[in-house]
Parts: sequence; structure tokens; C-alpha cells
Amino acid sequence: MPLHPQVQALRDRWAAAQTPPLYTLTLEQARAADIAAIRNTEGERESVDSVTNAIIPGPDGHLAVRVYKPAAADGPLPVLVYFFGGGWTLGSLETCDALCRTLTNAVGCATVAIGYRLAPENKFPAAVLDCAAGVRWVAANAAALGVDPTRLAVAGDSAGGNLAAAICLQARDTGGPAIATQVLVYPNTHYGRETGSAVELVDPVFFNRNSVRWYWNHYLADPTAGRNPLASPLLAVDHTGLPPALVITAEYDPLRDEGEEYAQKLAAAGGQVCHRLYEGVMHGFFTMSGELDAARTAVAQVAGHLRAVFAQIGAAA
Repeated sequence: MPLHPQVQALRDRWAAAQTPPLYTLTLEQARAADIAAIRNTEGERESVDSVTNAIIPGPDGHLAVRVYKPAAADGPLPVLVYFFGGGWTLGSLETCDALCRTLTNAVGCATVAIGYRLAPENKFPAAVLDCAAGVRWVAANAAALGVDPTRLAVAGDSAGGNLAAAICLQARDTGGPAIATQVLVYPNTHYGRETGSAVELVDPVFFNRNSVRWYWNHYLADPTAGRNPLASPLLAVDHTGLPPALVITAEYDPLRDEGEEYAQKLAAAGGQVCHRLYEGVMHGFFTMSGELDAARTAVAQVAGHLRAVFAQIGAAA
């Protein structure tokens, strides 16, 4: 399909402004440009019942987390642990704030965003270790947080989707905590994967193969680390016993094919998988609810998926 008219209008605006690709900037410039772009397209930041910033123990010092709560409900709340995107290099608790607020209200769950360490200052597997520590902290402190550890989900977009997939693999292999479902939005799943979408989608105005290379080069200390399944979940030898998954991909995304491959791999291993390709949109669309109808539809799909999973577990309890 051609670009959706809303996406085409956004592309035209960025092209007219001669917005430089992030991979052509210094790290400091790219981080500032990334958060500015997200603020310009994220839409309204919804009010929630409470937002609490906290510091928790991490594997190498302290980690910042942000806990969102919806209006009061009976009993412990289901909980979503969210990992922001940004190629493991950009992003922060601020860049996923609007999204976490929307999901908190739409799902009726607590949401905990994890402020994991960024590359290149902290190479792989620092982000994985931090996210795993965050999930364990949520499960271990469920009573104090007012959440139900049997209804704990993980989600993330782009690099955050990669981290969510890695956390599910690690939790399965290390004895928990149990994860009810994983939501992977256009995730990186295979370092160096030269799929059709990776080769074909080279538009310099959008996220492209140069972007992918730039992020991976920041994240990995050595290319051989890309063969580790916690960096490249598609390379895991075994994909059985993983949580049910919702995988969202975008048509104009160099990561499209590897995201689809991961959904297929999970399904072939006997997992419950829902995969949806959003046509006419590019990588990054999910966080652009202020600009794109497709973003609002995708966020609503994620919320509906989480509500259904949480309700099913609640009914079975």
C-alpha cells in the first residue's frame, strides 16, 4: 500500500523542515531531538489517579521507575511493565509517559515503566539485566504496590519490544517471575538480519537500515554479542513455554520482516500469538497518537489484548 495520507503529510512536513536523521547527529543531539519529536506527536498526556517516581535496586546501582495507577478498583490491580523504545540508546521515562498514561486508563491496570541504562555508556546486556530486575521487583513487591503478580504483563516498542521478548526468554529459563503475556511492537529480533524489508526500506526521512545499524553499533560491545538470544530473540534455540504474545509490525519498517518471523517462530513452537501488520505506516507510529489514527487504533488493540488476558486469568482464579 502507499503511505497513509496522514503519514505522507507527516513525511512531507519533516522533509520540508529538512529534519536530519538521528544517526547523523551526535548522541546528545539525537537524544534531544528524539524526545522533542515524541512530544510533538504523542498527543495529550491523560490524567491518571497517581504517578509515583521511585528508585529501586538494580544489578549495578539504582534504577528509576515510574508507577502509574488508574482510578481506584476493587482488589489488587493487574500490572503492565513497560520498556520504552529508542534503540537502547535514546529514550527515557519521559518518552513513554503519554503512552503509559493511556494504557493505564484504557486497561485499568497499574503500569510500571523501567528506566533502564542506555548504550553506548552501558552496553548489552545492561538493559536486559535492568529490565529483568524491574520485573522481579514488581513481582516481589506486588502487595506493597497493590498489584496482582498473577496478572503481570510486559510490553515495549522497538528496542523495548526486543527487551520484552528477551525478558520472557530469561524468565522462562531462570524460574520466573511468571509473565501473563508479552506485547511486542515492531521489535528488533535479530542482529544483522538482512530481510527484504531491511534492504528495501531506505527512505532517509524515516527510520531505515542506517538507523538500525547505528543503534546496534551503540548497543553491542562486539558483533558476536548479537548472537546471544537475549540480544537477538529470534536466535533462541527453543521458543516453547513462552507467554502468549501480541506482535505488531508496520509496513514501512526495516524491522517488519524480523518481527513477523518472530511471531511465526512463537506460533510454530505452540505459543498463542496474535500478529497484526499495520499497513501504510512506518516504524515509530505507535507513539504518535497525536498525529495518526493508526497509532490510536494500535494502542486500543494493545489495551484490548491486555484486558482480555487479565480478565481470563481473573475468571480462572
